[in-house]
Amino acid sequence: MTEPQKNSDMATINQQLDLLERQTNQARTETLILAEKRDKLNEQFRLLRLETQQLRTERDTINQKVQALKKQRDETRTTINEIIDEIKIVRQKIADLKKKTPKRSYSDLKKELEDIEWRIQTTSLEKEEERQLMENVKQLETQLSAYKKIEQQLKKITDIEQGLRKLHETADKLHNELSTYAQKSQETHQKMLTKIDEAKKIKTEADALHQAYIQARDEMKPLNEERRKLAEQKRQLDEFQQRSYQLKRQQDEKTRKTAEQEIKQKLETQAREKLQRGEKLTWDEFQLLAQDEETETQD
Repeated sequence: MTEPQKNSDMATINQQLDLLERQTNQARTETLILAEKRDKLNEQFRLLRLETQQLRTERDTINQKVQALKKQRDETRTTINEIIDEIKIVRQKIADLKKKTPKRSYSDLKKELEDIEWRIQTTSLEKEEERQLMENVKQLETQLSAYKKIEQQLKKITDIEQGLRKLHETADKLHNELSTYAQKSQETHQKMLTKIDEAKKIKTEADALHQAYIQARDEMKPLNEERRKLAEQKRQLDEFQQRSYQLKRQQDEKTRKTAEQEIKQKLETQAREKLQRGEKLTWDEFQLLAQDEETETQD
């Protein structure tokens, strides 16, 4: 291989290496960008999953509260129904008692009883008359007892209805609280579903970027392989050029030494001929012959 050919091959390899270097750097940059985008999306996905889990926990906690409120509300409604049934029973008792009450009003009976009792207390009566009045008192008290029983039952209904109103208030409060929590649960669940949809989209995009990253990384392999081959060719060519250079130096050195030896021998021959002719030698010629004799003596 001639020197121009070697230089041409080296220039071609360097050009190809420069091109591959630019292509590799561009591919590496694109790969890093894809990896960075992918990692950012994966971090967003991780945070969304965490938010989703927190929302699910919050929703489940709210649902537990809803179930507890439903149970309290249902128990309260059951108690209300039981009390309503009790009121019905009491009212039926009142209705039954009213059937047994005398035709005279309570106030008339009460007034007559008070008049008789006053008469007994303030009037001197015969024994038979007093006995008769006492009998009348018993009859009036018996008749009034029906009204008293009705009054007692009415009082009982009043007390029960007061408790019933409180239970209704409690039931309404539980229902309102239940509705509030149920609405909050629905809103939280909807937020969770929105986060899940968002996380799915981000995960899909992250997976697509990961596939693009793998593809870009795979596309770098033939570039790196080609660079390796060209680098090896360049190394071999450098070694060949180095060996050629060293060989040329050795050859040039050998040629130089041969030429110097020939010149030295020629000069020695000329100096000896001058010496034989009795001519005066120059200092260089004298030194040259002296060195030659010294060399011969050492040999």
